[in-house]
Amino acid sequence: MPEDTSQLGLVLTGGGARSAYQVGVLRGIAELLPRGARCPFPIITGTSAGAVSAIALATDAAHFRRAVVAIERVWRDFRVHQVFRADAVSMLRSGLHWALALATGGWLVHPPHSMFDNSPLWDLLRRHLNFDGIPRGLYKGHLQAIGICATSYAAADSVTFYASSPDIDPWQRAFRKGARTQLTLDHLMASLAIPFLFRPILLQGQYYGDGAMRQTSPLSPAIHLGAGRLLIIGVESVVHKPAAGTAPSLEPTFGQMFGFMLDSLFMDQIYVDLERVKRYNAYGDVRPIESLIVSPSQDLTDIARRHRHELPRSLRALLRTVGANNAAGTQLLSYLLFERGFTRELITLGMRDARARADELRAFMAVNAMTPRTKRRPAAANRDA
Repeated sequence: MPEDTSQLGLVLTGGGARSAYQVGVLRGIAELLPRGARCPFPIITGTSAGAVSAIALATDAAHFRRAVVAIERVWRDFRVHQVFRADAVSMLRSGLHWALALATGGWLVHPPHSMFDNSPLWDLLRRHLNFDGIPRGLYKGHLQAIGICATSYAAADSVTFYASSPDIDPWQRAFRKGARTQLTLDHLMASLAIPFLFRPILLQGQYYGDGAMRQTSPLSPAIHLGAGRLLIIGVESVVHKPAAGTAPSLEPTFGQMFGFMLDSLFMDQIYVDLERVKRYNAYGDVRPIESLIVSPSQDLTDIARRHRHELPRSLRALLRTVGANNAAGTQLLSYLLFERGFTRELITLGMRDARARADELRAFMAVNAMTPRTKRRPAAANRDA
């Protein structure tokens, strides 16, 4: 096991409300470290909801446990109205807006920018995140790089906006690139802007949306930022359900199809990229990239089904209208269920899974052999990832 912990990277995938599971895993990791330890991941990347935790860790990189507890405190008391307006008046206003826009062909009323108004999330993150902590962590050496991913609607590129030590250069590959910048709340909200659900964000003359949309290589940003070992915390269950058997096939509802789209958006490319890393490691003349993925040991859609009653009545009515209130549509429900009963159960599951794999995590992270971090330019072979 290598002793150079400066090459340890953390990859946090997207997943909406499911990302509460990542908070639980981070809490379990914090238990493996001595109290007062700094962040064990000098390189952090996040996409969509995973970008929120990534930024929170980076803004307080000198105190890992404190940062994790702060994230957990928010997720344990989450309510939908802290993310988007879901009261009856707001939902009715949104529905009427869509109806008038469709009825008039957009002439009388312009089409809405999104299905939901996520201004409450802007306010929540503005209160809890101090972006000034990122340059401070970089200057003091507690952090080597932090990157969050968004998608450019104009260029159709996956863009990793990152802050790092000076020796990490921007990169350009097919449909993906890295852009050094001073990270702000606007960059984070761009990464969170799930298409149709939330409004795109204007950055430097271009509109950006959720980072998972064009992210064909989700592990690449962390590798470009210098990581040689990747700890990936996903939100897709490792539990595989049995085939449906001979039950009659029903036409999927809109809610079911949209949930399937979100599932594909956030999950599929991680495992494809892990296979790509394995093929890369097969070459004998390159420095191998090690990886470890932590995923839920239970099906999160089953957990979401038990907590659907916690959603505001107006949102339950909307989900019922689009066909996302039955068993087949629970995937969509699991991404929108920002309610504390659901998020607390996912946090508990994440902690339990991390504790069950404590020895594996210690060995991979070299917890007992961490040395002072030194700035190092990533190997040329890995920078082609």
